[in-house]
Amino acid sequence: MASDEDDNATRPTDAQAAPVGDAVLTAEMTSAPPPWLLRAFLLAAATVAGLFAGFWALTRLQGLLTILLVSLFLAFAIEPAVNWLARRGMKRGPATGVVFLVVIAVVVAFFWTLGSLLVDQVTTLVNNAPQYADQGIDWINRTFKTNLSGTDLEKYTSNWSKYLEGAAGNAWDIGTRTVSVVFQSLGILLFTYYFAADGPRFRNAVCSLLPPRKQRHVLRAWDIAVEKTGGYIYSRGLLALASTIAHYVALRVLDVPSAFALALWVGVVSQFIPTVGTYLAGALPIIVALVHSPSDALWILGFIVLYQQFENYVLQPRITATTLDMHPAVAFGAVLAGAALLGATGALLAIPVTATVQAFAGAYIRRYEVHDPDVPLPPAPPKPHRKWARQMTIRFTGTEPPKGE
Repeated sequence: MASDEDDNATRPTDAQAAPVGDAVLTAEMTSAPPPWLLRAFLLAAATVAGLFAGFWALTRLQGLLTILLVSLFLAFAIEPAVNWLARRGMKRGPATGVVFLVVIAVVVAFFWTLGSLLVDQVTTLVNNAPQYADQGIDWINRTFKTNLSGTDLEKYTSNWSKYLEGAAGNAWDIGTRTVSVVFQSLGILLFTYYFAADGPRFRNAVCSLLPPRKQRHVLRAWDIAVEKTGGYIYSRGLLALASTIAHYVALRVLDVPSAFALALWVGVVSQFIPTVGTYLAGALPIIVALVHSPSDALWILGFIVLYQQFENYVLQPRITATTLDMHPAVAFGAVLAGAALLGATGALLAIPVTATVQAFAGAYIRRYEVHDPDVPLPPAPPKPHRKWARQMTIRFTGTEPPKGE
């Protein structure tokens, strides 16, 4: 009996056992993870997986995105001409086709002219190669007091055949790249035609995804992009025409062969290839003149330098004042940034894109007149009554402030 009483005395009652059970249950609930933690982990994992999938898709679709970007730029460039024809009663499809034919004819004529120049100069160089080699050896012997001969030159050039064989081994790679370039060019032409022919419909499709207030900004940016891109092509075309005429006259005066082809090369390359276009354009006529007469090459070099200064300080500011007003330093920085992002494609698109961004920012950013620090400022106008401050004070304090505050 005593042991039973002792057991009853040491055994906790229900009232005493309840707090202990609640404490254990509370400890178990505290040690268990919160219900939102699993959702947070799943959301984080889905976000990381989405980022990796997006990056993988962008790397795979980089070529297509580049084609679309170039096509959109070309569509913006020819849209002013298409709109001009459409305002005169021609449908957008045939108008785009007419503009396409004109552009393709100009491009084909340009490369045909340069191709004939290349064939003529290579033929002349191959036929006169022994004579040029003898003249070069004589000049080296006279200048550096050496005794070189044709056999010595053959020793230095004996390994050229190996390099030519190695280049011939890469013919398959060159052919594959050529086919890829052809398909990319056809894709660019196709997308450019659709973007230009269905410009209003494409614009409406994009704006239909936005609320009315956003549509106004998108349409304004679109119009600015078309205006600046068309202005860029227009100004570059005028500068290329002036450069072609000036260099043609100079090359004809100096009696350099293939004067028109060389002048066309200088005019187009110097205007449509940013930054390095001037050097690439001037190198070819100098080399051609150097083969025929070194003194003519010096005269051409001097004329190119003088004309470049005339174009930079006189001709270009007058032509681009109404089409593409951009500081040369800004244009140079834009070209470097575009080349770093998209290579040669980015360098070509950098200037019109930067001009579009600059014009769009100028339409929305407010500018103030710079005040002379020596002239005292006029008295500031009295501050308007801030009704919202009074309303917020009444809402949070429950009391109305004095009318003077």
